[in-house]
Amino acid sequence: MSNYPLATSTWDDKELQAIQSVIDKDIYSMSDSVAQFEQDFSKFIDRKYCVMVSSGSTANLIATAALFYTKNPMLKRGDKVIVPAVSWSTTYFPLQQYGLKLKFVDIDLNTLNYDLDALESAITSDTKMIMVVNLLGNPNDFDVINSLIKDKDIFIFEDNCESMGAEYKGKQTGTFGVVGTFSTFFSHHMATMEGGLVATDDKELYHVLLSLRSHGWTRNLPQQNHVSNKGNDWFEESFRFVLPGYNVRPVEMSGAIGVEQLKKLPLFLKQRKENSKIFVKLFKDHPNFIIQKNIDNSSWFGFSLIIKPESNLERKDVINKLQENKIECRPIVTGNFTKNEVMKYFDYEVHNQLINADYLHDNGFFVGNSQACLKEELRLLSSILNDVPV
Repeated sequence: MSNYPLATSTWDDKELQAIQSVIDKDIYSMSDSVAQFEQDFSKFIDRKYCVMVSSGSTANLIATAALFYTKNPMLKRGDKVIVPAVSWSTTYFPLQQYGLKLKFVDIDLNTLNYDLDALESAITSDTKMIMVVNLLGNPNDFDVINSLIKDKDIFIFEDNCESMGAEYKGKQTGTFGVVGTFSTFFSHHMATMEGGLVATDDKELYHVLLSLRSHGWTRNLPQQNHVSNKGNDWFEESFRFVLPGYNVRPVEMSGAIGVEQLKKLPLFLKQRKENSKIFVKLFKDHPNFIIQKNIDNSSWFGFSLIIKPESNLERKDVINKLQENKIECRPIVTGNFTKNEVMKYFDYEVHNQLINADYLHDNGFFVGNSQACLKEELRLLSSILNDVPV
């Protein structure tokens, strides 16, 4: 049994009742509960449209695809896209699969988001899109990023899968880009078994997303839509395919659970922030560790620690000590993603050097945060880390 797990369940009887309600209806494919969750989530983040899918990864997949299939496509194969060097694999994979050329840019060792000076120098006249990832709950500095692309034909795609509920100057993250993606996986801010969402204010993109989610057919499109002239014959429209789509629909149980989880999300976020206060108090100005600097109103996915350059600690010794004391930990997301063998399949370049991403890759780790009070767990963590032999 773990003394400090990465995540704990967010469910109680409400979620079990939601599951039972789906069983009682005997409708398991995407239906009314999914639609209700989409409406509720749109209202929560103040976005016009949300499309629920099977995971945060498939949210990134169809959000990327949708940018190719508007009547005036926002992207085409070969376009150049800026990405941060540290993020999850499926931030990058859909971009590779759609033939985009990626430019990897270094991160800031304190915020773990873009090094803004490096980002500024990476932007060129042929940059089409910036993938903005809010890492581990931390919002990016959108004022600076928007100033860098002002008067340029560049748009933002926001991967917010780790940062549900975070805010920048009172505005929800995941709503600063043309599209924003979210995840409802078990270890994230709320859980629907598996699940994800794409949010947008663009009606055409919304209609494209609806079609791409369900095989690329017309069946789930409204009568008046921006994708296809939909006929009135339900039989003909049952299996009419207009886009090269997928089946990334969520199951109805995930939607029903999402409705209940969203009601609890404000309390989940409040407790995560209370935990963060304890963590920051224990580790701020620590002689051996750098902790993540909150840019504005983080939703604190987890707590990252990076061994300071002047410290004599070795990460392997730290990790071993945590394991001995049953404290779960992981690398900071994927570390520097360009170090993975899968890069041989990418069309990419590295902008200047990835000094901070490399350092994080070799010297960083993170422990979990959750909707439960972690006062004792964080005190244990502090005690253990203060006792690692140098």
